[in-house]
Amino acid sequence: MTGSDKLTLYYNPMSRGRIVHWMLEEIGAPYELKTLDWAKKEHKTPEYLKLNPMGKIPTLVHRGVVVTEAPAILAYLADAFPQAGLAPAVDSPERGTYYRWLFFAASCVEYALIDRTYPRAKTPEASHIGYGTYEDTVNTLEKAVSNGFILGKFSAVDVFIASQIGWTMRSGALEARPAFEKYVKLCTDRPAFKKIN
Repeated sequence: MTGSDKLTLYYNPMSRGRIVHWMLEEIGAPYELKTLDWAKKEHKTPEYLKLNPMGKIPTLVHRGVVVTEAPAILAYLADAFPQAGLAPAVDSPERGTYYRWLFFAASCVEYALIDRTYPRAKTPEASHIGYGTYEDTVNTLEKAVSNGFILGKFSAVDVFIASQIGWTMRSGALEARPAFEKYVKLCTDRPAFKKIN
């Protein structure tokens, strides 16, 4: 691997960076972790803000490309390392399903759970919120994971969704339904996940 091919993840284990760390283990390519200390505000230093002006974690640098936002990083890595088999081929009919669930997790699940944990002072009408209602979102999620891996085989979507479900069940933001517990166990029993714990 040349210097330009090096994967560098700016990371903190108590962030969405943990999701990307798991994905890096799944693709099997060498990488470097640069752990940023929340207490020292290392995610707000001028050097880091040049990479990620939002000062958020995670940030991935690969071949001179900076990628932020966990689901975008997962999609990028799945495409950059197709030999890992973590995304359907671009011309596969499964690609639509893959995108559907990756974006559902990012735009519906996360926000429904945050709104449930931290209620708004004024709740808008369900039709005005991207995810609709918490109940519809969680029921849809339960249905999606009830048969195992989202696409029928493990993919980047499972890295993201299993991370979300596992984290929010542990924090109490999401009720521990049997389908969620079974799905998280299925995903986290993988050797790559065990390496990051």
